[in-house]
Amino acid sequence: MPSFQCQQCGAPVPFDEPIPRDSECESCRRDLRCCMNCRHYDPSRNNSCRETEADLVEDKARRNFCEYFSFNRSPFAAGRGMNPREAEARAKLEGLFGGRAPVPGSSSEARRKLEDLFKKPPAEENE
Repeated sequence: MPSFQCQQCGAPVPFDEPIPRDSECESCRRDLRCCMNCRHYDPSRNNSCRETEADLVEDKARRNFCEYFSFNRSPFAAGRGMNPREAEARAKLEGLFGGRAPVPGSSSEARRKLEDLFKKPPAEENE
């Protein structure tokens, strides 16, 4: 049996081809028979597919009826499924926040500052 890996999380796939249309990854619960797990998937190509005869599939991460589906045999690589626009946005976000995880409790501090910003000033009493 070939050793397939889910291209979204890297978990081993317990199925052999043909992959059942309704199968899900046991680890991430994502659809296995989808464009992102297909050997023809290529975000740099038109419609993100190297197969020129394939019909357009809007959601590349959801199951579909493509007749050209063949499970990707290459090993999992994190970020491979990202389109260039998403990768660029993530890089900018990491740069903006310095690649650090959010500080616990900082959301309550931000909330307090926001509320202070829009708080009405105390009413002055008539003299």
